[in-house]
Amino acid sequence: MSALAQALRGMGARVSGSDRFLDQGRGDLDVLAVLRRAGVQLLPQDGSGATAGLTGVVVSSAIEADNPDLLAAQQRGVPVLHRAELLARLAAGRRLIAVTGTAGKTTVTGLLGYLLEGLGANPTVINGGNVLNWQRANATGSVRCGGTDLWVLEADESDQSLLRFAPDWAIITNISKDHFELPEVVALFRRFAAQVKTGIICGPGVAELIRGYTAAALIEPADVKATYPSFLPGRHNAENVLLAATLCEQLGFAPVKIRAALAGFQGLQRRLEKVGEARGVLVYDDYAHNPVKIVAAWRAVAPAQGRVFGLWRPHGYGPLKLMLRELADAFAAVCRPGDRVFLLPVFYAGGTASPTVTTAQLVDELRTRGVSAEAIPDDDQWPERLCAELRPGDVVLCMGARDPDLPKLARRLTAGLQESKST
Repeated sequence: MSALAQALRGMGARVSGSDRFLDQGRGDLDVLAVLRRAGVQLLPQDGSGATAGLTGVVVSSAIEADNPDLLAAQQRGVPVLHRAELLARLAAGRRLIAVTGTAGKTTVTGLLGYLLEGLGANPTVINGGNVLNWQRANATGSVRCGGTDLWVLEADESDQSLLRFAPDWAIITNISKDHFELPEVVALFRRFAAQVKTGIICGPGVAELIRGYTAAALIEPADVKATYPSFLPGRHNAENVLLAATLCEQLGFAPVKIRAALAGFQGLQRRLEKVGEARGVLVYDDYAHNPVKIVAAWRAVAPAQGRVFGLWRPHGYGPLKLMLRELADAFAAVCRPGDRVFLLPVFYAGGTASPTVTTAQLVDELRTRGVSAEAIPDDDQWPERLCAELRPGDVVLCMGARDPDLPKLARRLTAGLQESKST
């Protein structure tokens, strides 16, 4: 939503908005400060902002039917649009590249947009994450306003809104269980593939799942090789680079120029972002919230000598219930002797979610698999204890989605390590 607000501002629209965190007294969040500096007016989520003069009220899938702004818009005759519907309207008639998949789509979208910028294509990019190269005081880094009809968008499968797009080109990074059971996920991506006009760059295992369901050409990068060096850790990031570079090749750009454009890429915020180093301990922050992403992030940072201390917050009661067994299997697959897993309480931002499964149940599942796991509370005591246990060569990996305080957690731990070093 913040990316869409910034894109609309870049097109000259007057934009206002509301957020439940603002109403909860969280006006200090970085993203809200950036939006204010970008000229977005922030209002209470009490219906007062949905005035009759608006062109439309745009909602995400997280907005409940009894939301005061939504009800006010309906009462005042203001058109209500889903976020993806408005984005599809803005992208209509453009040369559209849509990047989707269960994991990696945000990184690939950022990579592709950055490459195309460096190659002189001057694209418009609207992403779900922040490219560090594009961050400014008045820009989160999730949007680049271009000067051509070439658009690059991240298309979301979690609410099936990717089906609103019929792009010229697409990248499908991978297909696995996340928000739905696997057969539903496969069916969803097959429907999307059928809407792609020209070609699809396929990540590992994708082509065999969608072949026969689309008239678009299916291009499979041969392998992760040294053709395009990755400046980001992990095999999955090498695959991400290869997917973005392969699409650039399909658009006619020479590999030598693509490699040159890659050199300055700084990565994305909260995608294996290295936030600090102290006392010989590295601290990373990552958006990983499903089994595939957790495994990829953990393996990417695991040191040859030293331990991984993984901290994870489930991003909702529903996802935790759906993937409880797969999450336990994922942590068990990557945890070596000496590695530790610390689980924070489930993130709850309000709404209708039912707390039927908790982190304590996941801890039990992990311990039956031989994983050293512990549930930790939301307080100020445990970071100090954790810092005391760390030693040179260890890695701290903070993971999770939705909770706006998670990036601060990684930085708190870095600060704690620095303080303990100085004392």
